[in-house]
Amino acid sequence: MEQEKTELLKGTLDMLILKVVAFGPIHGYAISQRIQQISRDFFQVPEGSLYPGLYRLEDRGWLQATNAWWKSVWTPSCVSI
Repeated sequence: MEQEKTELLKGTLDMLILKVVAFGPIHGYAISQRIQQISRDFFQVPEGSLYPGLYRLEDRGWLQATNAWWKSVWTPSCVSI
């Protein structure tokens, strides 16, 4: 039961990340802020959850990161569009 709940939460976070990134290139902190904004403060995604989600989606080929100065900018990959 606990494993199913964890997978549901990961899936929800993945969906929210993809929704935000679909609008255009964005860095991690802005993704977290945008999720909080569109959920009217219902979801507050800490870095410890956000970045593993971003890397998980990158490993699956759904996102790609481009380094711009000191931060990564995330965009949908060609495969996920």
